[in-house]
Amino acid sequence: MTDERSDQERVESRAHLLPEEAAVGSDDARAQADAILAESDAREADQNAAPDTVLERRTSDQTVNPVEPPD
Repeated sequence: MTDERSDQERVESRAHLLPEEAAVGSDDARAQADAILAESDAREADQNAAPDTVLERRTSDQTVNPVEPPD
């Protein structure tokens, strides 16, 4: 399978509108899917690609301070 075929399969799969998308409609679901996947690929390749977005990779024990119960 070529990369081009994989991309086509991804677009076909994503072209099925989500319920929220179907509610507002789409003039071209395939073009919309292609754009969404292209943006997703760019964000995955460069995690700073999305403006004003910072992706933090932490475990849950790194995100909260333990709370001590009152005496």
